[in-house]
Amino acid sequence: MNQDVRKPFSFSVRSFSVLALSVALGIGLSTSASADEADAKRLLKAMSDYLAGQQALSFSYDATLEVVTPEDQILGLASSGKVVVKRPDKIHATRAGGFADVAMSFDGKTLTILGKNLNAYTQVEIPGSIDHLIDVMREKYDRPLPAADLLLSNSYAMLMEGVEDIKDLGSGVIGGVECDSLAFRSKDVDWQIWIAQGEKPYPCRYVITSKSVPNGPAYSIQFSNWKDGKAVKASGFEFRNTSKASKVELEDLKGTADLPEHFTKGASK
Repeated sequence: MNQDVRKPFSFSVRSFSVLALSVALGIGLSTSASADEADAKRLLKAMSDYLAGQQALSFSYDATLEVVTPEDQILGLASSGKVVVKRPDKIHATRAGGFADVAMSFDGKTLTILGKNLNAYTQVEIPGSIDHLIDVMREKYDRPLPAADLLLSNSYAMLMEGVEDIKDLGSGVIGGVECDSLAFRSKDVDWQIWIAQGEKPYPCRYVITSKSVPNGPAYSIQFSNWKDGKAVKASGFEFRNTSKASKVELEDLKGTADLPEHFTKGASK
């Protein structure tokens, strides 16, 4: 094997969260554009209300996180997993990729992160709601949950923060499901979302593209196997150490973050 493959290198990448955008207002819209914008807002609000209204929901996902090397090469890191939510304060999420196999469980008080490939786990006390957990994991630990923006109890307000341009792109098809395709712009990111048409307006794909990093790296997540209500097997929120994994401190749980250990972060431009 070429030893250079594992050589550490730096790259520029930002946290692809729509939650921290600065406020900006779009102006000069035509009558037609205003109608499209209003419809797009209505569709996004319907999705937000639907997700927030589900006491239990679950989905599978495939995600790709892009990073840019100093040589301007875009690299995509792919992972898959499953998320189970029981509002207001329980969540179980898995993420498997080429360098990590992770399970996270939160019972309303304690977050457990299990590195399955390491047979080691850590626990952090974060009592509170799923909303609080999402904020703490993103801001304090730099470990955003899969689809975190969409799991908030008021995702519409957070998603629309700082949005300055909105487009309704009509219909699209994701995984055989006909969706409404919407595009949004802010100062720092462009983002697009495809929402299933019909009585259950769940997200089918969500793509966020950075504008502050050259070459516009993106984070994309595609959803499948959506379930809600009684169809959800709401379990696994309390950690059971069935594999007799070793307990370690969070900083010692190597290889469980979104990026491989041999990647080093550079500054965004």
